Amino acid sequence: MKTLVFVLFSSVCAAQQTDQYTQILLSKKLNKEVSSYSKGYGIIVDSEKGFSGIIDSLGTVTFNYPFKSEILHLHKNRFILKLKDGKTALIDEKGEQLISLENQKFNTNFQIKKRLISSKEGKQSLYDYNGKQIIPFSDKIEFAGENRFFVKKDSKWFIYNVEGQQVSDKEFSNNLYFYKGKAFLDSGDKKGQVIDNDGKILTTISKYSIDDIGAYPFLVTKNGKNKYGLIDNEENLIADEVYDQIFLGNRYIYLIKNEKVSVFSKAEKKLYPTDYSYVKALFKDLFSTQKNFKSPKMAIVRLDGEVVIPKEFDDIEGVKISGQDFIYLKKGKEQKLLDKDLNDILDDAYQIEKIFPNSLILSKNKAFYVFSVLDKTYKELTNISEIKQNGVFYYPTSIFPAMVCKNKENLYGIIDEKGDELVPFVYDDISTFISANEIIVKKGNKYGVINYQNEPLKEVVYDKYSIDRKWIKLTKDKEPEFLYFTDSEDLKTIE
Repeated sequence: MKTLVFVLFSSVCAAQQTDQYTQILLSKKLNKEVSSYSKGYGIIVDSEKGFSGIIDSLGTVTFNYPFKSEILHLHKNRFILKLKDGKTALIDEKGEQLISLENQKFNTNFQIKKRLISSKEGKQSLYDYNGKQIIPFSDKIEFAGENRFFVKKDSKWFIYNVEGQQVSDKEFSNNLYFYKGKAFLDSGDKKGQVIDNDGKILTTISKYSIDDIGAYPFLVTKNGKNKYGLIDNEENLIADEVYDQIFLGNRYIYLIKNEKVSVFSKAEKKLYPTDYSYVKALFKDLFSTQKNFKSPKMAIVRLDGEVVIPKEFDDIEGVKISGQDFIYLKKGKEQKLLDKDLNDILDDAYQIEKIFPNSLILSKNKAFYVFSVLDKTYKELTNISEIKQNGVFYYPTSIFPAMVCKNKENLYGIIDEKGDELVPFVYDDISTFISANEIIVKKGNKYGVINYQNEPLKEVVYDKYSIDRKWIKLTKDKEPEFLYFTDSEDLKTIE
């Protein structure tokens, strides 16, 4: 039985030279460990000379400080200098103090770039990465979403933007966190307000306990028996509080009760009960049913109950190829790829090996082909004898940038979705890892590490390797070395 692997080709493969490889080259050049290299600068520790410092892409130490200090790379040419006595400063690559050394702590947040909070003597202030004070010292400052802060003054909280401007005179007794520009202000006793990130009241609630506003203008409610319901922003009832779980999607909201799912269409503002434990949106008004222990097969249905594809398939997934929507189906050895009109676009003789964002990899009579869904053309991969299966990834959003293959000389390499070579066919084996840019290569009985840019991260001289969630451990002459994975986030959404 063929196993399908969905893959995405990462843009990182097109890079000229990665920061990771530059860091390795600098470490070799200087015979010192370089760390946290990014955007032209990194950190170096020289225990012999007794300092830690900042290094540029040429290997020049642009700034150093006595060894017992610590330098943290913040962003490009911005760093945090921490001394043993607790003093901290924001510095540039030359060590110029943009925020002076004082007994303070810094706090940053990934959602609001180039802003950091300084805490000292029981007060907090907001600065940009040039050391400019954005918000003067106040009782407390909290990150409050994508571009907002809550600032506490005289026991009251106020909303500020990233430029340090107070956006509303509205006073809050507690700080909030804005999700998609909105937050719920709970007043207790089934009362509250939905506000935007300028403090403007969008909705007033007087009859329900609100559990989630992530699908606003639709709101999830929850009663004292931990049952969930659904209302709109005018408190009109959509679904009673009788559901065990509610899941929020982009186009639909899924409500589950007694192992049966009902689907609320945001566009139609209508709730559809189903006879299935769960359904997953494909495209248009089509859904795949989900298999479970009692029902191991899948079907394609519409919300009105119409069965479009019978419940007899082992796997059904919606995929997007070259910007077009398709449905992949598998039943035993049988595979289909249906277009928007539910027509199979492939001849029966071809088997699907991989699905990429812009092409398919097919096999037929032990030959492999790149197939374009746009012009329905087949290009044979004449030197490929085998595709290595490195695991099972059934979801189209799985991050896996290329395909490991064996050529007719029994050597392994890696190709992209066009069939072009990314890693030359010179290895006895290749092993890749989910969402990671690092690749184990083998020649003879020795192992090394490269990346998808074919940059040699570790020479092929190691006797064995093992992997952990964060790193690869390589052993040579019983001496271990570690190389940390550079991960890519696998972002999944539901419709």
